[in-house]
Amino acid sequence: MVTKTEERELKQLENQVENGGGGVWEYLSLVRKLKVRRSEIVLKHGLSILNDSGKRSALGPDEWILYEQVAIAAMDCQSLAVAQNCIKVLQKKFPESKRVGKLEALLIEAKGMWEEAEKAYSILLEDNPLDQVIHKRKVAMAKAQGKPSLAIEHLNKYLEVFMADHDAWRELAEIYVSLQMYKQAAFCYEELILSQPTLPLYHLAYADVLYTIGGLENLIAARKYYAATIDLTGGKCTRALLGICLCGSAISQLSRGRNKEDKDMAAQELESLAATALEKEYKQKSPAKLNLLSSALRSLKLS
Repeated sequence: MVTKTEERELKQLENQVENGGGGVWEYLSLVRKLKVRRSEIVLKHGLSILNDSGKRSALGPDEWILYEQVAIAAMDCQSLAVAQNCIKVLQKKFPESKRVGKLEALLIEAKGMWEEAEKAYSILLEDNPLDQVIHKRKVAMAKAQGKPSLAIEHLNKYLEVFMADHDAWRELAEIYVSLQMYKQAAFCYEELILSQPTLPLYHLAYADVLYTIGGLENLIAARKYYAATIDLTGGKCTRALLGICLCGSAISQLSRGRNKEDKDMAAQELESLAATALEKEYKQKSPAKLNLLSSALRSLKLS
């Protein structure tokens, strides 16, 4: 993850480069180091170096790194002819390189030649079954073709090996949600909460899924995870505050006819506090919509 200091340094260099103040190579190096995508700028200024024989030769061995960087940026920008030219130069210099082979496969994918790209990635995985980037490209390619079931299959196989990859679990959860496979999505968020229990985003997403599934037990659990989100964010998550109110209303409807002694007084107090916090936040940040919020909260008939 890029820190604020690194982001500030990158922005300063970017402004300097864009305004003709020099520092192009330093900027390109920083982009690589931080692993961020600034494809249009990288393509523009990277090509300016590669097209100048003097500047290019001054790089020494780093010339080949720049060819790779520009090739990837060109594919991002759909400048496939530029990407192909860069890859040809690298193929000539490193004819047996697997790294260059990966670039070739990426170019095939960028052209939309799905079957050929699938074959190319499969060959690369035969040589290195633990190449995470190639596994993830196969997932991305399945999504690009509108084949979420295939993307799920690839992700499940990937997670059998790389079980600690949080981004993969989150990606899988989001695909499941898009297909309304909420129980499977809930399992993914449970894995994420177990591995990163202090990250409010996962608690919130899990609560949303439980609320969507419905049923008294799931709603009570959803309320707990919304409460955990509020705790982890210092009370600054509007969505979680509203989630508690919605859960309270739904639980109240499902619990009609039960004895008053069965009602959870602490939960009722929590719902009341959440509603008060929501009204306070809207009053400060969006007073024009306060009446609309108050009306919505009254319609929930929180006990």
